[in-house]
Amino acid sequence: MRALWVLTGIMAATSTCCCAQAPAANEDPVRLVREVVYNELHDHDRHGFWRYWIEHHGDKGTQIEEQVETVDGPVNRTLLTNGQRLDAEHEQLEEAKLRDLMNSPSEQASRRQAYREDEKRIGRILALLPDAFIFHEAGMESGILHLRYSPNSNYCAHSIEARVFRRMSGDLWLDTQLKRMRRLEGRLDDNVDFGFGMLGRVNKGSWFRMVRTQVSPTDWKTERLEVHMSGKALLLKTIAQDVSEVRGGFESVPANMSFLQGMQLLKQTVADREAAMLAGRISPASFVVGRSSLQPH
Repeated sequence: MRALWVLTGIMAATSTCCCAQAPAANEDPVRLVREVVYNELHDHDRHGFWRYWIEHHGDKGTQIEEQVETVDGPVNRTLLTNGQRLDAEHEQLEEAKLRDLMNSPSEQASRRQAYREDEKRIGRILALLPDAFIFHEAGMESGILHLRYSPNSNYCAHSIEARVFRRMSGDLWLDTQLKRMRRLEGRLDDNVDFGFGMLGRVNKGSWFRMVRTQVSPTDWKTERLEVHMSGKALLLKTIAQDVSEVRGGFESVPANMSFLQGMQLLKQTVADREAAMLAGRISPASFVVGRSSLQPH
């Protein structure tokens, strides 16, 4: 999720705040959004731990890595690049990366702090949804409610995240039975300047998308993440942030594992994957899931 917070941080400097009393909103969708946010935040506080693969899409092709969640944050290792196993040189680099992390308490502490800050930031963003936006129903299908949202101009923003998100509009899909979020999209319909345009701009058309999936009776995980933004900042330095990820193969792991335990499990998981590929039991293609268009509507 960190890429999304890059977008919010760049956009934050331009927003203004007005604190007039907000008009009454349609209570039904707002009440549902509040219930969903409550569930998401509580799941966020007590979620389980998982291992899974992440497929990254970029200018240089695709990369698949294994990731294991620990109480101190995730640990990961690249497994495939463009559908091919790593060569000896890159295998050694991956081994060195994990070894350095294992032997560096300062790096572990830095990752732990960054992970916890991200967790708190995600919680703050979710908490904004019921109050920072006006919701309108856009349809219902198989228990999934589609809401369109736009900024509540009377919402008083008191934080960077709040000032940023109140400038966006988009779509939200909610599971009305389980009271959980299925999908969230946001986009900028106009250019956003900060520093009166002298310090920078985020371009119209920048957008993000997050898709959630249920992985256990109580846990939900991010299955797809898209962040696409462009602009200029600080004397025409180009802003570029493009993230495209697909995640799958979710398997639960013991709770409250340390970094060291997570790295040991990750090493064994990667070894098992590689052994299975060498034996022909699985192929690199088995990691790749079916794709659908990820462009915004």
